[in-house]
Amino acid sequence: MSTDASPTPGADQQIGRDDVAKVAALARLELTEAELETFTGQLADILDHAADLKAIDLEGVEPLGTPVAMENVLRADTPGDTLDRDEVLASAPAAEDGKFKVTSILGEGV
Repeated sequence: MSTDASPTPGADQQIGRDDVAKVAALARLELTEAELETFTGQLADILDHAADLKAIDLEGVEPLGTPVAMENVLRADTPGDTLDRDEVLASAPAAEDGKFKVTSILGEGV
């Protein structure tokens, strides 16, 4: 069974500064020129490692769902003391209609 998707950049395909800048813009991150250079190198190293992993022959190796036994170690979900909404909102920089009021970070119409 093959799970090949789009090719992973590796030795034959390089990621460039423009690729990193595009991803940063999509993630709404502002990066300096120095950060773009640093992250371009780091991301290229990560993608090279992913290509190395993809090249490993796993024929006959059984998939492993989890390396440890699964058991529920969570405590019971019981309600406890909660904070008073009005007290919490009173300590917020801005509140409106019983909710926190924050500055839009995604731009107009979002």
